[in-house]
Amino acid sequence: MSQLASEMASPLIFEQGQEGRANRYFQHGAPMTDFLPKETLREDLPVPDNSELDVVRHFTRLSQRTFGIDLGFYPLGSCTMKYNPRVNDAMANLPGLRDLHPFAPDELSQGALQVMYELERSLASLFGMAAFSLNPSAGAHAELAALLIAKKYFKDRGEEKRTTVIVPDTAHGTNPASAAMCGFKVVSLKSDERGRVGVEDLKKVLGDDTAVCMMTNPNTLGLFEDHIKEITDAVHAAGGLMYYDGANANALMGNARPGDMGFDLMHLNTHKTFTIPHGGGGAGHGPVGVAAHLVDYLPTPVVRATLRQASDSDATAVLNPPGDNGQGRPFASDSMTFALDFDLPKSIGPMRSFWSNFAHAVRALAYIYANGAEGLTKVSQLAVLNANYIRVHVAEFLTTPYPEICRHEFVASAQELKKETGVRTLDIAKALLDRGYMAPTVYFPLIVPECLMIEPTETESKETLDEFIAALRDIVETAKRNPQEIMDAPVHTVVGRIDETRAARQPNLRWTPANS
Repeated sequence: MSQLASEMASPLIFEQGQEGRANRYFQHGAPMTDFLPKETLREDLPVPDNSELDVVRHFTRLSQRTFGIDLGFYPLGSCTMKYNPRVNDAMANLPGLRDLHPFAPDELSQGALQVMYELERSLASLFGMAAFSLNPSAGAHAELAALLIAKKYFKDRGEEKRTTVIVPDTAHGTNPASAAMCGFKVVSLKSDERGRVGVEDLKKVLGDDTAVCMMTNPNTLGLFEDHIKEITDAVHAAGGLMYYDGANANALMGNARPGDMGFDLMHLNTHKTFTIPHGGGGAGHGPVGVAAHLVDYLPTPVVRATLRQASDSDATAVLNPPGDNGQGRPFASDSMTFALDFDLPKSIGPMRSFWSNFAHAVRALAYIYANGAEGLTKVSQLAVLNANYIRVHVAEFLTTPYPEICRHEFVASAQELKKETGVRTLDIAKALLDRGYMAPTVYFPLIVPECLMIEPTETESKETLDEFIAALRDIVETAKRNPQEIMDAPVHTVVGRIDETRAARQPNLRWTPANS
């Protein structure tokens, strides 16, 4: 174990300290009820008696046990783990936005409502949708909302026989899960030899029971579905709807729009594409977008903007009526007022309490305006460039099963290395941890054996990419020379190789005193 790991492997804070050590802050013998309400105290929970220095060191060590984008390269495929600019946090922390109560009346919330309006308009413009709702809490939550919209849409049309959702085998795992939660039957569609959806194969499973075809483009292999218009036309001809999984939207901002491809519904992961904080179990944000014929079904509330007429201070003109195609409408100005609209008779209703995870809407809009249209286009171009730079070099020592220009991510396979040395993709991932890198996504998509799914994003420098490539190359060369060294990894992290099967089947999720 390294020196740092040894220092960090300290007892839990409840197992540290000695009686009287913290007496400079507490009067000796004073009951805890002098400091905390009685109902918050537990007799079975020992309260540590530590100095301030001990407490600071303990929690600082804990903070160093984790890995995040602020510490190193995080090439997690399909998750777009890019840097979160601090200016976004500064904007979300502006007192006028931060301290606003969710139930504040519209007339006292004009700044916040303007943020929501301009974000919604920006997303509609960027992705070719008629409108978005910012209500859902996360990407999968928005995915669920989109399928609920589809279900209600078909019910209103008297087409309740449409009970099937088509999901390609390269889809994200949440796609079939969301469909099943809505009561749909899921049909898996096998990719062709090019790693894409075959139009003729799709037509074989289309029918009068088809409700939705769920896709992302580029797909999870990092490949652009170059027959996408034929696919969407075929689904529409069968009476179904097309759903766009926005997890890979970082590959196409400013370069292509799902709405132009023929998609009727979509979601966005603003923690991926628009740099809000990612992971950790915190609040998420997942706008859901729709084409014009589905606007009335969006989750409520949505923000409406009205324009005061110069001739009559009480007259207003609605700038974003339901069903508007999102083209040519001005952004907010001092002559506009904003209001939350709950009156969508066909709406599926709210997906959550309050109106959205508002601080994330602020962060996303700050990112959009900081980059502008030209900057967002360049973001996607650089993400594609970085992915292809790594792909070409990795192909020198690992198999790349789809050897063509990819988009924002690509897949490699350690299948041949496994046959030669016994070293698996999991071992490579563990060895990357020893070298200071977060491992990429592994064993997904399932159609690629011993898969590594690598997404560098646009925020990483060439030097970082070169160092990562060198680390991967070193792991492969070491595996051929001394496979056991890679199989034993990691050895320099706080926690070494664990029994993952036991951890999954017998998780220990509760702390108990060491002497109990």
